Amino acid sequence: MSKVIIFPTDTVYGIGTPIFDIEGIKRIYDIKKRPKDKPLACLCANLEQINSIAYLNDKAIKLINKFLPGPLTLILNAKEEVVNKIGYKTIGVRIPNCDIALNILKENGPMLTTSVNESGSIPLNEYDDIKRDYNDLVDYIYDTNTHSSNISSTVVLINDNEFKILRAGEITLDDLNKVVNN
Repeated sequence: MSKVIIFPTDTVYGIGTPIFDIEGIKRIYDIKKRPKDKPLACLCANLEQINSIAYLNDKAIKLINKFLPGPLTLILNAKEEVVNKIGYKTIGVRIPNCDIALNILKENGPMLTTSVNESGSIPLNEYDDIKRDYNDLVDYIYDTNTHSSNISSTVVLINDNEFKILRAGEITLDDLNKVVNN
């Protein structure tokens, strides 16, 4: 049986499932009423998990070493297993700076995730609101007094050793340029 859980991260609460759980992925899209052409991001526990699903270049490694764990999602070229099993040619990867999330990822491996909300709405970030709206739709909701930032991660596309910001967050273009150009 597929497993869909809701858990805190350092940015916003996430709803997730193991990366190759096809039924879990379908459930997340259905729960969120999310367009099927909008891919889910993948949270990882460490660099090894990222390397198992995506191709890394020098710029990506510099950014990972400087900003992760933290509020940065890198869009990288996906490895063949990811392309073949879930159809993603590129994949957004991030290591959250949250002990609960990291422990879940160490136990379950990389997980496809997205914010907890109906697609297009503001993410829910209060446990009581999430429990009220999602308790019957997912397998487990982690209760915690961890406080997330309520700010989504900066999303950066990296290909052919170039990069551009697709969604602004706490990490700025200047922050990225300083690391990449050193």
